[in-house]
Amino acid sequence: MDWPLWVYLLLFLTGLIAGWVNTIAGGGGIITVPVMLNLGLPVSLALGANKLQASCGSVMGAWIFVRRGVVNLRECRTGIALTLLGALLGAQTVQLLDARLLTTLIPWLLGAILLYSILQPELGRHDHPPRLRWGWFYTAFGLGLGFYDGFFGPGVGSFWTMAFVLGQGYNLTKATGYTKVMNGASNLAALALFALHGNVHVGAGLTMGAGQIIGSRLGAVLVVKKGTRLIRPIFLTMVALTLLRLLYVSFSRPS
Repeated sequence: MDWPLWVYLLLFLTGLIAGWVNTIAGGGGIITVPVMLNLGLPVSLALGANKLQASCGSVMGAWIFVRRGVVNLRECRTGIALTLLGALLGAQTVQLLDARLLTTLIPWLLGAILLYSILQPELGRHDHPPRLRWGWFYTAFGLGLGFYDGFFGPGVGSFWTMAFVLGQGYNLTKATGYTKVMNGASNLAALALFALHGNVHVGAGLTMGAGQIIGSRLGAVLVVKKGTRLIRPIFLTMVALTLLRLLYVSFSRPS
């Protein structure tokens, strides 16, 4: 598409803001996708470009968390492999089925996360003993959430964060770091499938990706410094906004 320069500046700033928000609490897609759709991109190209720019941000965020010692990559190897596999299966499935099948279920799950987090103000403040062994944890959540991210995606960062907090007993800072690693794996896998089918607007994706890299770096550094005090309110806000957007899309769709 022949866009003027200001559109690329808008895309860059959108990616920067989304990268900052997404690294801290997830939900950056509710910022980026509507912007691209409002600029006239077809849905398939917008979703592919979203995976491209999200991959830039999640990989940068994961790298910062690993460098700062929040994430041990050796603990993630099984999770990365299973998340990649799940995301590839999900991205392939979405080419065949209507992703709107999930729109009736996901708002209920996000609503449960929001309510549980509000009623448990100490949730994720400190580490606790794990409830699941790594093998079982990554088999269930790596394949399941990887598939979901490749197939549909909204709220997957929130689901991963809660999985690490409840399943592995991580504090919110650590859970956020590990979430970025898993997001990076599923984003890259889904991006490969979108690209294979020619459903990526490279110009939009790379422009937003440049902003994502900067925003993700700033967000990751802030998470390491501020911890739960920063993450909790932004996490709750983004879960609520994602929930509201999904409900809006669901109820505004013609019957």
